[in-house]
Amino acid sequence: MMRGVIACILCCATLHGPAAELVCAGGNEVFVIDTDGDASRKLWRWSGEDAADLPVEARREFNHLDECKPLENGAKLLVYASNGGCALIERATNRLLWRARARNAHSLALLPHDRIVAASSLSGDHLEVFNLSGSAVPVFKTPLHSAHGLVWDEKRQCLWALGFDELRAYTLEAWDSEQPVLKLKSSHPLPDMDGHDLRPVPDTNNLIITTEKTVQLFDRESASFKPHALLGKEAGIKSVDVHPVTGRIVISSWGPAIRLLEPSGTIHFESARPYKVRWLR
Repeated sequence: MMRGVIACILCCATLHGPAAELVCAGGNEVFVIDTDGDASRKLWRWSGEDAADLPVEARREFNHLDECKPLENGAKLLVYASNGGCALIERATNRLLWRARARNAHSLALLPHDRIVAASSLSGDHLEVFNLSGSAVPVFKTPLHSAHGLVWDEKRQCLWALGFDELRAYTLEAWDSEQPVLKLKSSHPLPDMDGHDLRPVPDTNNLIITTEKTVQLFDRESASFKPHALLGKEAGIKSVDVHPVTGRIVISSWGPAIRLLEPSGTIHFESARPYKVRWLR
């Protein structure tokens, strides 16, 4: 058994049907566990410290991993670290499909035409667009104070980006060219400062936003905020994610445990401290 997870205490029923796997990012590793099985066993892990195709001089860039986003039903993962490392990893082989560096990286999102946007947080304070093929030099930059969250909205054909005190929407301009542009479409002041996590609620118009003191829902049709019914008054939450089939919620506050709601549960870790946790779709 791999070290890191010591116990899983799940109250009420566990998930059935679709795989109930979670991908967790924190410290120097990304790993996957199963909430519907033995959550003390890591089903998969990746660390920059021992990645075979990561140059030794670049390994430090993947310390302090702060996020992982599943793509293609978990076949690939976007990972990034506050030390600047950004990568696209093929889960079956642990192979790096793309790598770049963004100062204090806190989010990535895959955009059309094989481009990736990175949120460079404090001390960077901008969004950077990269091509998946070619060099790791950004092809576009635009300022955003304390950039922290990114969501590509396929239905509305826009990028949502979360900053310190605002939520922005960008459209893609000149996207077929070698000089693509993120064009600011709208900006929405946050109800509370220090925007942190940004995630869509599956099959709804809502985005979940965590801030320093609250958890909000943003309706993309009415452009309005309201407190989350279950988490609205909770402070210090680093990530919230909703299962696309069951609606179960997973919450991380960057500690030795993560919480589950609907049904309730807690997963305790021995040494890992997940910063963000996502359902492995």
